[in-house]
Amino acid sequence: MDFKLYRFVFSISLVAALGGLLFGYDWVVIGGAKFFYERYFEITDNTSLQAWAMSSALIGCIPGAMLAGYFSDRFGRKRSLILAALLFTISALGTGFTNDYSFFMFYRILGGVGIGLASSVAPIYIAEVAPSQFRGRFVSLNQLTIVVGILLAQIINYFIAEPVPVHATEEYILASWNVEMGWRWMFWAEAIPASLFLVLAFFIPESPRWLMKAGQESRAYGILKKINVENNVEKVFSEIKSSLSNDIQKIDFRVLLKRKYRKVLVIGLVLAAFQQWCGINIVFNYAETIFTQAGFGITSALFNIVITGIVNLVFTLVAMKVVDGLGRRKLMLFGSAGLFVTYIFLGMGYHFEIGGPLVLFIITVAIAIYAVSLAPVTWVLLSEIFPNKIRGAAMAAATTTLWIASSLLVLLFPIINETFGLSGAFWIYSAICLMGFLFIMSKVFETKGKSLEELEKAFDLHPEH
Repeated sequence: MDFKLYRFVFSISLVAALGGLLFGYDWVVIGGAKFFYERYFEITDNTSLQAWAMSSALIGCIPGAMLAGYFSDRFGRKRSLILAALLFTISALGTGFTNDYSFFMFYRILGGVGIGLASSVAPIYIAEVAPSQFRGRFVSLNQLTIVVGILLAQIINYFIAEPVPVHATEEYILASWNVEMGWRWMFWAEAIPASLFLVLAFFIPESPRWLMKAGQESRAYGILKKINVENNVEKVFSEIKSSLSNDIQKIDFRVLLKRKYRKVLVIGLVLAAFQQWCGINIVFNYAETIFTQAGFGITSALFNIVITGIVNLVFTLVAMKVVDGLGRRKLMLFGSAGLFVTYIFLGMGYHFEIGGPLVLFIITVAIAIYAVSLAPVTWVLLSEIFPNKIRGAAMAAATTTLWIASSLLVLLFPIINETFGLSGAFWIYSAICLMGFLFIMSKVFETKGKSLEELEKAFDLHPEH
């Protein structure tokens, strides 16, 4: 592929993937701010309000992902990304400025709607503009930026928060700058990349596959010439046109219920839910609980969170290197089996109260396994397996499922932890990973190196005669 062409496709994919960076930041920033805003809003003794605050953005993801299907199919991928960027910007500013718990929840939910939109539309957009031989790597850009966003939030939280002495009294903490202003700056910092995303999103081209679906063939052809080698444009144009022929152009969710789409839809929904219920995101959302129960103080816990973020980033880069070589299926099997084993040992660490550095080591191993497999590859598969005619609606259904699973994970963890302890919680997630491994082994097929239209043919997803 011509370097100039590669650079152009990479640059527009990177702009779309900024939605992933904001997704990662907005999703994780609350974990570092939790200890301080709970004291500001005086909810430290109210478990339900704490849980709602932690899960508010995830709850917002559900209508965001549902809206993504309609909005991206009706108005296009580009406008959907612009809307997500606007919501991220408003949420970042509003969350930091508010003095009222209800408005805090409102702005967090608004940011969640942005996450739901971006998490659904960005992988679709990248998959639809990327050449097949590089699609896995380019779609993994979205996961890379999610991880960068996570790490950015963790580092900013660590440096914004003033050190808290290990034996600090509650009165000392309540009077600290952290409780009055520190948590606000953690949220405000997101406004900088959100504004950048909002501006740059206006300059990327629309997805040619969406333009074809919308009947704008001349515009689609012009963009295809910019993102494909010259001798391949006619072939790609013809394949897209063929895949969209003889079927409705404006999709609605009822079409997903057709029998011919059932198999691929079930695979997508299960993979989306499994990526969350494999349990690793508990470490990001409840890092304070995970590390303090292992014997670490607040400041040490914040530092440990940064370590996990660095490991997450390094192994996401590894995933980008190998996803188009090793393939999706092998990495998914490795991830589910690896977490199954790792969680058994992590549960034993908490059960026998070993704690300290050993628990930190096992957690970093689990994050490394997740980062090189389930985290990026799930998004790659979801962006690939759905046919052109239903991609927007099917991706919305999958990401809605993902965020419902994520919300339940975060809401139910305090109950699971209280009932079974951290050891029991990780053993439960271990069992889920085993079931995920068996599902992937029996149902998921390899998609590397095939065009989106070739995958559609392989799945026998043609109009019923």
